Amino acid sequence: MTEPEKNRINADPETAERSLVSLVLTVVELLRQLMERQALRRVDHGDLTDTQIEKIGQTLMNLENRMGELCEHFGIAHEELNLDLGPLGPLLPEE
Repeated sequence: MTEPEKNRINADPETAERSLVSLVLTVVELLRQLMERQALRRVDHGDLTDTQIEKIGQTLMNLENRMGELCEHFGIAHEELNLDLGPLGPLLPEE
């Protein structure tokens, strides 16, 4: 393979679409996990009523289920969403 060929971007539409979907789902999963941690902190501090706790719990469960459905629909394993940040470690913490 010549030097110019090695530096080309793979412009295959299916690969590009899968990569974009994977990136979007990674960002959504990161936000979902951050929201979950924030909700747990608020519960631990007693900032929420029982009704609010129930609503947040249901919302987070629904979002987690929907993420699973989207990953399945696009054929992306949940583990593929975790980006390796090199020396910083993985983007998403192990749940």
